[in-house]
Amino acid sequence: MKVGIISFAHSHAFSYAEALTQLDGIDLLGIADKNETRGKKVANQFDTVHFLDYEDLLNQPIEAVIVTSENCNHYEHVTAAARKGKHILCEKPLAHTLKDAQAIIDVCKENNVQLQTAFPVRYNTPVLKGKKIIDSGQLGNIVAIKGTNRGTNPGGWFVDPQKAGGGAVIDHTVHIVDIIRWYTGAEVKEVYAEVGNLISDYNIDDCGLLTMEFDNNMFATLDCSWSKNKSYPTWGDVTLEVVGTRGTLTVDAFGQKTNVYNNDGVHWDFWGDNMDRDLVEDFISSVRNGRDPSITGEDGIKALSVAIAAYNSSKKQEPIKVK
Repeated sequence: MKVGIISFAHSHAFSYAEALTQLDGIDLLGIADKNETRGKKVANQFDTVHFLDYEDLLNQPIEAVIVTSENCNHYEHVTAAARKGKHILCEKPLAHTLKDAQAIIDVCKENNVQLQTAFPVRYNTPVLKGKKIIDSGQLGNIVAIKGTNRGTNPGGWFVDPQKAGGGAVIDHTVHIVDIIRWYTGAEVKEVYAEVGNLISDYNIDDCGLLTMEFDNNMFATLDCSWSKNKSYPTWGDVTLEVVGTRGTLTVDAFGQKTNVYNNDGVHWDFWGDNMDRDLVEDFISSVRNGRDPSITGEDGIKALSVAIAAYNSSKKQEPIKVK
């Protein structure tokens, strides 16, 4: 199967490209990037062809494309790919606005192509084990969840609200909301959020605290801040504390590591799985076998709607119903 990648603006593009090179029967036919210097460098790194115009890539005999451009460009790139009949794995968040996200879903349905939202945390082994425990009923009814997705400030276009749609809240809310929805089958019906800029010099939200009420009367809290500094051993964390009527569960997505202490401080020797690779492999499998994607565009817009509601809540200083 021949596959392409549109834009290396998002750093996940590198791990997705590496995953493609490791899969049997997959040819990374080319990458499109309007940043010519970056595009040529990446094409050389992955032994493929650089296209300055993404339309030229889409005119190649590829079956699928991975979109890892700036959030504001997802609609343009997904629409073009869908109209050329290419199946699509789109980086999260699905878009920077709900309007664009719905349009992305609609155009993929109209052109009968698969659309998968890139939520790689679902493929993480500790997260998967948590799902199995919850599904087994060992915890009873889930009544509350505390989540964190705290990272380092990525800078660049991520701190430009016109390109990203926001800052830490839109960047990190969607991961945890997706996991909670997947774990419980419940939908967020109301959000109250405190959003602010407390750490960086950028004029963008770098801190967020959300309280969410679900349609099954469960509630959850989330710290979705860019609060990790440069000395932290990795880019951030993903944790969940799940409270049920018969037990509790703690999930640390990045717990598959050994702490190494030396004169330079603490470092992680990570021995765990590669969730980005497993995400890409699952996407390729769904395209090859003609099955529905494991994570849909609807999953993407549901998570995005919570982040958008959080911004509205913080601005109005009141709980907001989630559409």
